[in-house]
Amino acid sequence: MNHWIIAPVVLPALVGAFMVIALRGQLALQRITGLATIVALNGIALALLAYAATHGPEAYFLGDWPAPFGIVLMLDELSAIMVTLLSALALVSALYAIGSGWDRKGAHFHALMMFLLMGIAGAFLTGDAFNLFVFFEVLLIASYGLMIHGGGSARTRAGIQYVAFNLIGSSLFLFALALLYGVTGTLNMADLALKLPTLPEGDQALLRTTAVMLILVFAIKGALVPLQFWLPGTYANAPGVVAALFAVMTKVGAYATLRFGTLVFPTDLAATGPLLQDLIQPAALVTLAVGAVGVLGATTLPRLAAFAGIASMGTAFLAVSAFTPQTTAAALYYILHSTLATAALFLVADLVARRRAHVRLADPAPMTRTGLIAALYMAAAIASAGMPPLSGFIGKLLILDAFRAQAPLVWTVILVSSFLMILGFARAGSQLFWKPAPPEATPPADPGPEPLAIAATLALLASLAALTVFAGPVNDALTTSARAAHNPDSYIAAARLGGTP
Repeated sequence: MNHWIIAPVVLPALVGAFMVIALRGQLALQRITGLATIVALNGIALALLAYAATHGPEAYFLGDWPAPFGIVLMLDELSAIMVTLLSALALVSALYAIGSGWDRKGAHFHALMMFLLMGIAGAFLTGDAFNLFVFFEVLLIASYGLMIHGGGSARTRAGIQYVAFNLIGSSLFLFALALLYGVTGTLNMADLALKLPTLPEGDQALLRTTAVMLILVFAIKGALVPLQFWLPGTYANAPGVVAALFAVMTKVGAYATLRFGTLVFPTDLAATGPLLQDLIQPAALVTLAVGAVGVLGATTLPRLAAFAGIASMGTAFLAVSAFTPQTTAAALYYILHSTLATAALFLVADLVARRRAHVRLADPAPMTRTGLIAALYMAAAIASAGMPPLSGFIGKLLILDAFRAQAPLVWTVILVSSFLMILGFARAGSQLFWKPAPPEATPPADPGPEPLAIAATLALLASLAALTVFAGPVNDALTTSARAAHNPDSYIAAARLGGTP
């Protein structure tokens, strides 16, 4: 199994390069190659998940150099879960792009998608903080290309804002890594976990500064208040299928926070203590509130979906911030749910935009084939708002149960924000599907039934239903993964620091 750990990184990188060099202008071959690659990635991800669950953490040493001197990839249940989620969402997104024809609007859609998968998978699997930065930059470059796919001035402006904001985060990340390396002499995460508790007292102030800088970087990636400004405009102006794929990209910030908070800066570390919790939890509560208010006041369906994504990140970061096995398990369940639900909402928004004269909610406009689209919207709205019977309700219940000790504040924010989101989704749905259009309005051209695009959207909603039906065994498995993440001894031992690979 050892060599398969690098496959989610190398396979899309090689296929993406092959597409650019050999398949330029051959859309049919790009589609076949891209789909075959993503199907293979799904198989590899499931095999890695099964292996991590039965054998525990395992390291892959690039160039056969031992850690911490060489680059190392680390497989454990947490990273395997995230790679599996990425692969599943990539398959649905690729099918939707083909079914809706979005991949026809640019020459390199499928190649850019491969490079994005490479960057995100690498961020989930890396065991080295510097290479986390490298993979952040890979996914940033690829996501910018996908963001402006299809052209348009509004999309280009949003893309430039997105890149500029994330480049600030990248610069901050480099400064933080430089401080961390200057203090410890290493950037291997397992090595950091061993060295940070033994740092002299004189270096602890620098370590706290580094921890705060890293929190800011991960907050930018995860759209945490007050660093969420880039997300609404970026996601609302991106092609619907790209925004759906980006639903997993913000989870990289939550994953990195969880990884560093359980391995590098645990709550019992004297230098940082509960610093991460004290900073992240208030920001997460405000993020959830801002997202809910944004859903209530959104002027277009894509912006509504973007603010729903912000609210979901606030909820996920809230669960992550407590850094206990129970809250981590709840966070993982909610991350699975929110990624699929947000992606489904963006796909529905794209289906609506392709059948409606304009995207403004307040102005009535005719829309073709409203029956099925309305049903899809209702299901996606129920999931995103956290209403029963879908998995969002279970995810929020798990988080509420995990925060019983902090019930007054946390419960109030979660419940009130859920109510505001229900109102926002209901308002948008009534304006889209119930408010009559003026008789003189001309309906847009019917794009046709688009069975593959509809099937891809239904697949996301079906996965949410499956996550609900199998919530018990899924939560049990996630609880096991969370306990392993909070007891990183086996992870550190798998790195074989300074030993022979």
